[in-house]
Amino acid sequence: MQLHLAVVLLCATAGLFAIAGAEDPYRFFDWNVTFGDIYPLGVRQTGILINGQFPGPDIHSVTNDNLIINVHNSLNEPFLISWSGIQQRRNSYEDGVYGTTCPIPPGKNFTYILQVKDQIGSFFYFPSLAFHKASGGFGGIRILSRPRIPVPFLDPAGDYTVLVGDWYKSNHTNLKARLDRGKKLPFPDGILINGRGPGGASFNVEQGKTYRLRISNVGLQNSLNFRIQNHRLTLVEVEGTHTLQTTYSSIDLHLGQSCSVLFKADQPAKDYYIAVSTRFTSRVLTSTAFLRYSNSAGPVSGPPPGGPTIQIDWSLNQARSIRTNLTASGPRPNPQGSYHYGLINTTRTIRLANSAGQVNGKQRYAVNSVSFVPADTPLKLADYFKIGGIFRVGSISDNPYGGKIYLDTSVMQADYRAFIEIVFQNNENIVQSWHLDGYSFFVVGMDGGQWTTASRRGYNLRDAVSRCTTQVYPKSWTAIYVALDNVGMWSLRSEFWARQYLGQQFYLRVYTTSTSLRDEYPIPKNALLCGRASGRHTRPL
Repeated sequence: MQLHLAVVLLCATAGLFAIAGAEDPYRFFDWNVTFGDIYPLGVRQTGILINGQFPGPDIHSVTNDNLIINVHNSLNEPFLISWSGIQQRRNSYEDGVYGTTCPIPPGKNFTYILQVKDQIGSFFYFPSLAFHKASGGFGGIRILSRPRIPVPFLDPAGDYTVLVGDWYKSNHTNLKARLDRGKKLPFPDGILINGRGPGGASFNVEQGKTYRLRISNVGLQNSLNFRIQNHRLTLVEVEGTHTLQTTYSSIDLHLGQSCSVLFKADQPAKDYYIAVSTRFTSRVLTSTAFLRYSNSAGPVSGPPPGGPTIQIDWSLNQARSIRTNLTASGPRPNPQGSYHYGLINTTRTIRLANSAGQVNGKQRYAVNSVSFVPADTPLKLADYFKIGGIFRVGSISDNPYGGKIYLDTSVMQADYRAFIEIVFQNNENIVQSWHLDGYSFFVVGMDGGQWTTASRRGYNLRDAVSRCTTQVYPKSWTAIYVALDNVGMWSLRSEFWARQYLGQQFYLRVYTTSTSLRDEYPIPKNALLCGRASGRHTRPL
């Protein structure tokens, strides 16, 4: 019996691998997700650990690798991991958000089968359900270039993942309960750097050598500024795009964003502060880590370096200065500038306005007046099995109309291979951060005030950065171009996690009538089935 089961599993796995592309390498991960005590801000709280680690282990991979990640859910509640920035080419079933993927039940496991197809760069993973992100379960993802693809800078002496984010001393269960009661979250209690509070993390360097930091803002509600005392930071990569190598005194990272910087350990041998602080907040939270020279002559001295606080123009100018390195190779040997996005006519403009308000006496957030409510069945499964009554295509409009907020399971239809313009209009007084799963898009413009068609005259149609998460400043707009070349059901959401949880999200259904495997993979054989899809069958093992 055991031999027979082993043969069945081997055949099933082989079939899944065949979909992912048998010519590319495989990397295997076995993760056990548990609750455990953590003390990031000096008080005991319940954290989400992966293989006993907080934050979770890094994923190291190379372009086109197949990642086989077996996740055991040892929590007492359902759990899902999503992979921020991994495009899941033709395979939104593996995206790990509730609109596409059934949760892993307590005591069960699920094997994600991902391919980092035609991607490089710095990303992260995180738990997507039940406000779990507020208790951990996140970690870094790095995708290295293949050996024969040139990288536009020399190999650094070290390559560090740096996960930064605001943090609460309350457990995710208490924060979730507060949101479920229709209340807003309070201001966070602190900032973590790699899961540690002030002075808890350190990075070792040798004098004269150059190092790479892959920084991700994995927090819940605040933009953050990152800096190193007496050192300059050279930006080299943003969410999979090699950038012009511009040097900054500090870097703003908005919610959900990732980037890579190089710095040279060229200062007198001692210890230096690494500082991270909140942006655009009346009360500024700051946390520190240490940069330690191997031949250090002494500890840090003086106060941590100060950074920008509420200045929006400073951040806007920095964002506009981030450009694509057109001559560098991306995941393929052809230059990143060989795709001339500015010469392609857009076929549709979608304008999205965020808003906040009360519905039935409870706090909600919306996009074009629709506040998203999850259905009882993942939308992608409902689509695949043709189960009616779960969502309605067109339940969110292409343009804001200024009406009152209402609840719906909002899904917007879009045509496969269309080239579209999306304008994010922010009429509120806080910075917004938007993420689109399944894609990388060109950030062609951002400015204050209301967007109009005349705003297009200021677009960058030559070397705009391509990324998957973009900010929108207060009372401002941001415009992106995106080529819809990836069939599936894709989450378009706020990265302000309480706003996402309370409705500031929807799903973009990129659709084609084709059933060819060249356009979309079939449902995975091992897909979990839940809700009204329970009892149905995927494909024969």
